[in-house]
Amino acid sequence: MPMDYASSGVDIELEGDAVGALVGALTQSVRIKGSLGAPVDLPGGFGGLVEFGDKYLALATDGVGSKLTIANQVGHWAGVGIDCMAMNVNDLLCVGAEPIAFVDYIAVPKPDPTVHAAIGKSLAEACSRARVTLAGGETASLPGIVNELDLSGTALGWLNKGSEITGTNLQAGDVLIGLPSSGVHSNGFSLVRRVVKHCGASWDDIAPFEVDDGRIERFRKGRLTLGEIFLNPTRIYCNPIVDLIQEGPCETSQIHAICHITGGGLSNLLRLHESLGWHIHTPLPVLEEFDWIQEMGSIEAREMYRTFNMGMGMVIAVSEKAAESVMEWISERLPGSAIVGNVTDNGRVVTHIDPSVRFDTY
Repeated sequence: MPMDYASSGVDIELEGDAVGALVGALTQSVRIKGSLGAPVDLPGGFGGLVEFGDKYLALATDGVGSKLTIANQVGHWAGVGIDCMAMNVNDLLCVGAEPIAFVDYIAVPKPDPTVHAAIGKSLAEACSRARVTLAGGETASLPGIVNELDLSGTALGWLNKGSEITGTNLQAGDVLIGLPSSGVHSNGFSLVRRVVKHCGASWDDIAPFEVDDGRIERFRKGRLTLGEIFLNPTRIYCNPIVDLIQEGPCETSQIHAICHITGGGLSNLLRLHESLGWHIHTPLPVLEEFDWIQEMGSIEAREMYRTFNMGMGMVIAVSEKAAESVMEWISERLPGSAIVGNVTDNGRVVTHIDPSVRFDTY
């Protein structure tokens, strides 16, 4: 039987209903509109904005998820701090914010100085890649509550009022530029782990498919293992996106939307506009590990594009007149980036060159 995310324990639709119930139960902020800390209405929900004088502060919080289970089994933690940072700062980029600070939260059944040192080193590297300050954190020992290490964090960013990127300026014909991912990143791992278990593989096994060795951050000598490939850290997109927004080849107003392709896959695009649609006519190359996951789990194409990034970690929507200059500028800084599609006026739907890949709900 074909596998899917729900059968591996993660039901995206149920999760969406649960989040909706949570948000519906929340009360309005006690901060009055226009005062410091007052919330700012923001489509998309990739990050939250609050008032801060003539600027906005942006906040995002997220964790690494069940990718940590693999790190625990393999005993390699060098990438998980980068994953945690990426899942947060990449969301801040989607509203046009520059990430500036980060705090982490580590929960363990029992402290282990060796593991904590490895995670600390990983977080330091993550701060360097994201160009942020590690402003603090918390470590909790919770025997009986957590069975293995859990890592999450919160990122803080800023932007000038009026420079926020929300998708409200999107127009039919806008050009979509795809930025390549470094691998699976940090979502969909419940399904990845189920596929690996189903086919009787081990994280220490030599990968049964070829991968560009230069894309993987190695931690063992010899041929690439499945553990190395699937623990490859999530790409942090502060460089080039912060620089594009602040000093790129076009006015910020020509950058109409930015989308982080995480859980929900391409359906994340639907978060950016209430009526316009999205068409992917020239997708970035699908990375080899995704082909292997799909084959081993007999997973349908639509489910793959709903669960994984499939090789494209971010999408930037720019005006037609700015597309060529932005594309040239980004390609110099992040090879593999390419024009992948356009914004459509055929209704609020994501379509794809593969007609089976279609999303009209997030």
